[in-house]
Amino acid sequence: MSSIVLIFAMKGIKNLLFYITVIGGLSAFIYLMIIKGETFQMGRLSVNMSSSESSSWSHFLASLSHNFTYPFAILLLQIIAIILVARAFGFVCKKIGQPSVIGEIVAGIVLGPSVVGAYFPEFSSFLFPASSLGNLSVMSQVGLILFMFVVGMELDLKVLRNKAHEAVVISHASIVFPFALGVLLAYFIYQQSAPDHVSFISYALFIGISMSITAFPVLARIVQERGLTKTKLGSVVITCAAADDITAWCILAAVIAVVKAGSLLSAGYTILLAIGYVFLMLKVVRPFLRRMGDIYSNKEALSKPIVGVFFVTLLVSAWCTEVIGIHALFGAFMAGVIMPANVNFRNIFIDKVEDVALVLLLPLFFVFTGLRTQIGLLNEAGLWQMCGIVILVAVVGKFVGSAVAARFVGQNWHSSLTIGALMNTRGLMELVALNIGYDLGVLSPQMFAMLVLMALITTFMTGPALDLINKFFKNEEDETSVALSMKDKYNILISFGSPATGRLLVRLAHSMIRKSKESATITALHLSPGNELNNFNVGEYERESFAPIKEEANSLSQPVISLFKPSQSIDDEIVEMANEGDFDLLLIGIGQSVFEGTFLGKILGFTTRVINPERLYDTLTGREKLFTVGVFDERTKQILKATKIPTGILIDKNLGGIKNVIVPVFSLSDSFLLIYIQKLIHNGQVKITLLDVMGVIKHDVEFKESIRAIQQVAPEHIVWTHSDKMKMESLVQQDLMIISLNSWKKSIETRSVWLSETPSVLIIKPA
Repeated sequence: MSSIVLIFAMKGIKNLLFYITVIGGLSAFIYLMIIKGETFQMGRLSVNMSSSESSSWSHFLASLSHNFTYPFAILLLQIIAIILVARAFGFVCKKIGQPSVIGEIVAGIVLGPSVVGAYFPEFSSFLFPASSLGNLSVMSQVGLILFMFVVGMELDLKVLRNKAHEAVVISHASIVFPFALGVLLAYFIYQQSAPDHVSFISYALFIGISMSITAFPVLARIVQERGLTKTKLGSVVITCAAADDITAWCILAAVIAVVKAGSLLSAGYTILLAIGYVFLMLKVVRPFLRRMGDIYSNKEALSKPIVGVFFVTLLVSAWCTEVIGIHALFGAFMAGVIMPANVNFRNIFIDKVEDVALVLLLPLFFVFTGLRTQIGLLNEAGLWQMCGIVILVAVVGKFVGSAVAARFVGQNWHSSLTIGALMNTRGLMELVALNIGYDLGVLSPQMFAMLVLMALITTFMTGPALDLINKFFKNEEDETSVALSMKDKYNILISFGSPATGRLLVRLAHSMIRKSKESATITALHLSPGNELNNFNVGEYERESFAPIKEEANSLSQPVISLFKPSQSIDDEIVEMANEGDFDLLLIGIGQSVFEGTFLGKILGFTTRVINPERLYDTLTGREKLFTVGVFDERTKQILKATKIPTGILIDKNLGGIKNVIVPVFSLSDSFLLIYIQKLIHNGQVKITLLDVMGVIKHDVEFKESIRAIQQVAPEHIVWTHSDKMKMESLVQQDLMIISLNSWKKSIETRSVWLSETPSVLIIKPA
């Protein structure tokens, strides 16, 4: 052993000597060459040497100042500031139930001349000097091209073909109504608000199209977050928005052609070129891409050269439409639409592009728009009155037009008004059109500011409008079907994060209702953070999340209702579902990772560490008591505090079959556990061991008689024994422990030695 240690020591010394020799020797050689080489500069730098040496510090400061103001350094600083501010405002909007895009638009306005520029002009001129706006504009345009590419890919043309009958009527009505009102508005405000060089036709068409656009991406997120994706209403509104997007962008392309050409006749040549471009994309490029998509439809096959082909298609398409005269964004949108319809392919490609486009580059567009939006220009009562009229026309045209059309094709009032509220969402898509109009000189700075405020307000009002509609116009059909399916039944709600936990909870719930399937239901709920899901990966997430649950349900021959939707506040939605639904029991899981590094983890046998430093800090600062910390994580605490129905928390320690269950009784209030004991005995043929730890059963006649009543029905399935100590060997033989929440807390506080030997534990809080 000593010889091995000596060999390793000698090898270490050898490596050290080699390192010192090579690094030290070559460093000395480099220094010598520099000293010798300086003799060559004699006569060349003699004039500036003395001054350079005497002002080295000032030269360093000047160099540092130059680096700060270097265009690339300014651009990087702008990107950092924009992403941080946009994320902060987006986070705040999520907390108040608004789409994050609202926060990002507000962030752009705040960083622009309306707020930072007005109150901190020196900081604004440093962070956003006029000379840097060109670079910011180019970067934001690249982000927009990628974003429009994603929007095109998220459109499911199959849905349009299959459900286009009602949707096209509603969608086109939702464009024609606001477009007509926009043209009418332009007729009355043209002389006061249009730039001098802009013709009436150009101005009227742009005001009309700005009233007509719906933000498909924002609408799709709202539909997902409100759990409407699988409903008939959700399908109709998504189809309407998709048809609206395609139609509106085609109209916008025609409007741009008219504005650039100056008249309808000269714009005809541009429109003919655009039609030829669309024909080429659909009939030549699309079939070629479809074949590639079928071959390269998984991550392993989708290599960098193949990805390069698709990106080149995107860029060439954008370049063609820019040269034709209908804007590069239309080309990016079209490239997304013709991408292979293979769901796996689109999902992979969206994941590749979306994060860079949405997180890094798109906020640049919001801030660039904000830098152009000068709300301070609306400095007269008349201008604010005009702004109010613009917003009113936009809301009436889009909301009323969509709702009336939906009602006409047979939707009830709840669905019609919901469609109207959702189609009134404008968001980012409106800003894209407005920036195009501003770049073309059609919109004045004042009108641009008014229309930006209109986009912000119409998007912001969508959530509250939907809440009011749901409050005053009940969706009778959906409520009746749900009520009938759960009426007079024992209904268990399972909420899971991990699919493995969901499988265990299904098994546990099944053991309570196995013989009562006709009079009981199990509903499995999985909520996913909603900001990252799109139309293509939402289905994949749902399949992956529910696959183990469905597999377990099939093996048990147990019907399970599955509920999946994105959510901005998972805890609140679980509580709301439990309290407002007709449920009798909520089951949730708690993973072993919750106890990692905590005192509770030590006594439960999950880890060897004694206490988590973060928990220790909370203890020292008085936020929590030392031995009550870690009983549950914050999410579980919140759910337990807010739910009004009985709630069970499963702590899994390799739970298998449920045949033997131990139920310790510490107080008379634990008698409610007899409800679940009876269900397990009747439905699961489970053997129950009641452990009378404090002598409660022994001294309470009513409790004792309740147990005897159960014994008369199933004498071999329940025994009770009095013992003031929990025997370790009796715990090892059990599959599950059922214990009340109060008794569990007391056991943790007293650091009961038996906790480390428990099997899996179901902790139940009564209603």
